[in-house]
Amino acid sequence: MSTRVLIDHRKGGASKTRHPEKAHRPDNPIARKPEWIRVKAPSHPVYHETRKLMRDNRLVTVCEEAACPNIGECWSQRHATMMIMGEICTRACSFCNVTTGLPNALDADEPERVAEAVAKLGLRHVVITSVDRDDLADGGAHHFARVINAIRSVSPETTIEILTPDFLRKNNALEVVVEARPDVFNHNLETVPRLYPTIRPGARYYQSLRLLDRVKQLDPSIFTKSGLMLGLGEEKMELAQVMDDLRIADVDFITMGQYLQPTVKHAAVARFVTPAEFEEYGTMARVKGFLQVSSSPLTRSSYHADADFAELRAARSARLKGSV
Repeated sequence: MSTRVLIDHRKGGASKTRHPEKAHRPDNPIARKPEWIRVKAPSHPVYHETRKLMRDNRLVTVCEEAACPNIGECWSQRHATMMIMGEICTRACSFCNVTTGLPNALDADEPERVAEAVAKLGLRHVVITSVDRDDLADGGAHHFARVINAIRSVSPETTIEILTPDFLRKNNALEVVVEARPDVFNHNLETVPRLYPTIRPGARYYQSLRLLDRVKQLDPSIFTKSGLMLGLGEEKMELAQVMDDLRIADVDFITMGQYLQPTVKHAAVARFVTPAEFEEYGTMARVKGFLQVSSSPLTRSSYHADADFAELRAARSARLKGSV
């Protein structure tokens, strides 16, 4: 028999109404998860050390805010994905567990606190993400750049991966971030175009594609990456088309994982995709020419990101040698 334990370390805990903007939506019962995607409650002592460091540095992590199922494993290895610019998002995607509302002003010393945590954790590779900040003139682009520069100044050997918003209608925002030269630029498409109106209503599929394509135009040396959630009702041919779109944009790395419904007010899981199907989709992506592919039920954008980056860099080197 398997027991599912939900641990909420966020301020306010389970008693706080987290998604008032979704309160009017009909309930979608949460389906019982199959054995292959159940995880154990975190108990490793390093997990608690990592959590304490995040609290001491007053940092937000997407691991907690998005209720990631891999938090126990990742934090036990001192891998935490830091979420900058606060914990309140200006959008209300139906899949996302991050709070929606009017965000607070940017914290001027956040870049230094993030950099300090990276140094204390001794990270070889760090992933920095953020909420959407449609309220800011630049969408938070300059803040991303300041975080990247702060990490470089105290931990120059650490490679930096960023997972950004789409910077919709934010002129020249992308250029600011690319100029700071992250090692990996990640922006998730999340799902197939047909499902955007219900799953990702505040975003535009082709804006996200253009963003990834533009990164390569501005700086071809930066690795680009994008992720998809499966189990929302997408069809196999639609996934194949999204992969083709990403390859046309010269995206290097694709991740695919199972969507898990955070609450009854979020989008329902249409079905649980089997491990065998994930393997099939992974093979399809490799045939299409991605340098790196991660496809499994528990795959998330930053899951095993440090090891994946090493493989990504090796794959590019091998491909370049093969083309000489």
